Amino acid sequence: MDKKQIVATFSIVGFDPATGEHGVAVQSKFIAVGSVVPWAKAGIGAVATQAFGNPSFGPRGLELLGAGKTPDEVIQLLLENDPDREERQVGIVDAKGNSATYTGKKCFDWAGGMQGENYAAQGNILVNKETVTEMGKAFETAEGSLTDRLLKSLQAAQQAGGDSRGKQSAAIYVVKEKGGYGGFNDRLVDLRVDDHPEPIDELIRLYKLQQLYFGETKQENILTIEGSIRQEVAEALVKKGYLENKEVSNSKFYEAFTTYLHTENFEERELKKGKIDKEVLEFMRNL
Repeated sequence: MDKKQIVATFSIVGFDPATGEHGVAVQSKFIAVGSVVPWAKAGIGAVATQAFGNPSFGPRGLELLGAGKTPDEVIQLLLENDPDREERQVGIVDAKGNSATYTGKKCFDWAGGMQGENYAAQGNILVNKETVTEMGKAFETAEGSLTDRLLKSLQAAQQAGGDSRGKQSAAIYVVKEKGGYGGFNDRLVDLRVDDHPEPIDELIRLYKLQQLYFGETKQENILTIEGSIRQEVAEALVKKGYLENKEVSNSKFYEAFTTYLHTENFEERELKKGKIDKEVLEFMRNL
């Protein structure tokens, strides 16, 4: 990597002891930052590598964590023979919630980090120190899933100042054992915005869609398709071309509704006949 390719960014690595999830959220004035900074492995930990980023620190750091090294020990081992260590920036959290952050002396101002229980936050070429401190505070106080908290941390960092060079890309990567699609991998959330004028806002929009399509139906959101709800669903199906008109038999109505769910990738929220997820209904209302 050319030394001019500095990954000017702010990031946070986090762990949720209640769910066992590890993750990294990042924003940068750098195209496709999600291809460089975030690394995580279920049951092991998470690593962010930036500034004059060395992507090999991701897999190597996770391997060292898996071998029982602490985050501080991992950073020491990664940097001990690195001629460019003073230009590196790294954040690590392990499977016990231990964390560490490192900022080399030659990273461009403002550069630094903070760490706390279950997280480490860091950034370089920032408007101010508050970009990092507010990012950390947001993680400590935010509620919701690990992904929710990491995204709220990015928002807080941007509101506090952000990257002094501007905005371009963002990413969030959260892992959990068998947390991926169909339980076949560990990628619970893996979203990237590679080039956008408002990358954090766009990342949050994508996350909301991801949750809509793949999130679990809440018991309180199960609605019966009857009366006004049936009318609304029928109107939406007509609008999208799944029905010719609203006045059809139940068999044709449910055939069209099932086709809609499968075409629009709502299989994960498909309920037994006669029921609809409130979030699917809200989506259909906005067609």
